[in-house]
Amino acid sequence: MRAFRTVLEQMIKERRQSIEEFAEFTEVFAREHPELKLGTVSARHLQRLASGVGPKGRPLGEVRPATARLLEKIFGVGIDALLAPPSTHRPDIGTVDVGKFGGVFDWLDKRAGRLPESSQWEVAERLASVDTDALHDRLMRRGRVGRSRLSGALWEYYADQVDGYCAYRVQVSDREVVTSIVTRSDWVDLATPLVPRNEQFNVVAGPTAASGVDVMHAVDRLAEAAALDVRMTNLPIYRLLDVAVKSGEISGTVTLSSFAEYALSVDLLDGEFVDAFAGQSRSLPLRDRHLRDMAAVLDLRGRLCAGGVLALCAIARPADPLRGPADFALLVQERSATVLNGNRRLSVIPKSFHQPLKDVRADARISATLLREMEEELFGRAEVDGTVGGHRVAAPMHPTRLSEPMRWLMAEAGRLRMECTGFGLNLVSGNYEFAGLVVIDDDQFWTRFGGHVEANWEAAGLRVYSSLDAELVGELIADESWSNEGLFAFLLGLRRLRELGGDRVRLPELTATVR
Repeated sequence: MRAFRTVLEQMIKERRQSIEEFAEFTEVFAREHPELKLGTVSARHLQRLASGVGPKGRPLGEVRPATARLLEKIFGVGIDALLAPPSTHRPDIGTVDVGKFGGVFDWLDKRAGRLPESSQWEVAERLASVDTDALHDRLMRRGRVGRSRLSGALWEYYADQVDGYCAYRVQVSDREVVTSIVTRSDWVDLATPLVPRNEQFNVVAGPTAASGVDVMHAVDRLAEAAALDVRMTNLPIYRLLDVAVKSGEISGTVTLSSFAEYALSVDLLDGEFVDAFAGQSRSLPLRDRHLRDMAAVLDLRGRLCAGGVLALCAIARPADPLRGPADFALLVQERSATVLNGNRRLSVIPKSFHQPLKDVRADARISATLLREMEEELFGRAEVDGTVGGHRVAAPMHPTRLSEPMRWLMAEAGRLRMECTGFGLNLVSGNYEFAGLVVIDDDQFWTRFGGHVEANWEAAGLRVYSSLDAELVGELIADESWSNEGLFAFLLGLRRLRELGGDRVRLPELTATVR
């Protein structure tokens, strides 16, 4: 077998292309990426680069920056590595648990126009050099950046505010709590029951989002995820194109995108910003590219705007000799370190990406996501969890397949109340957030099924607070471990529960200011 002189030569051959064919490909690739238009390379120059030797056997010398950027973009490998001799031993691609990255490697190979297993091999190679201790140190530094400091820094970055849009903030006693959620006065305190007539989403075949996945960043992200045992499955997600929200009516237009597209592009903005805030970097190239100003945040059609659906869950409990009078159990989760988003942060539960399960049109409703996530995150239905295997069931939410607690809730109208309490855009990565409140008013549920309520693998822990304990709930609001979207839903849920709960509720007074 021929010994390759450089990694570049090896990777061109793996594409089953000649030097001339690959040179033609680079011209087309550069035209499709305007930022690389100066990086075209002739077949003759490419032959020298692939050989690793300059004219008349002299050293190759420094490669033009434009040419280097072009080749790095195509292969997702730094120019120094491309021009180095290939390793005599490739790392075992079996060191990467493909099962925890369902479909992501295949997606990246197709996106980059490479042979199958190319991304898996590169991630395995990168994984071999990952300093796991350094990764954990970085996570610890990120964890020390509190929610309020992060929110304040984001609002400093987006100083160019747009009339009518502002931060969601709440006055609690003598404190003002400011989130990173951009909202409007008519987007909050909606008290909108999630029934078919109130939520109308149109699913269309939309344009491809200009997410700009960078292969090198993607490989680094996947290698770090593998080192930290994080799950990442390439399921379809909804991308928001437009939205109309007001009390009593929620509507919008969505199209399908892929989780890999999101996870390997705009989802990287969170870590980049926190690292910069913690002093690990002075630049924000990804944020400057994807969400450079408030106008870009509000331009839903011009970017990949993925979204979340999350709700405060309040379950009525009867009076108890130890606990006291009848109340609501308020559920709060501590997110696991193995989830991709909001890991190690507090959030309400259920919390999920807005994505279809089976029926793309019917599943676009907010209520469909909440019901599915209650089954998965609270009642332990693994078959509706897309991260643990393929969906073989035609109708996973069919009444005959529901868990026992959910079947009881759905048996009679009024046992389960779901409302949308607010909507906003999260400055962390531009996500849209639908906040909700899930209320179970009949305390028979707690008596019969309280022992069935158990968080799934996405949570490291589940906390329960009483709706009568204003002091502890007030301390919880001030906890810096919250994710911004989790706190947004929690605050809106508490405000609505104060209106609904009667004698079961004694919560802090929350004065919202949207300005």
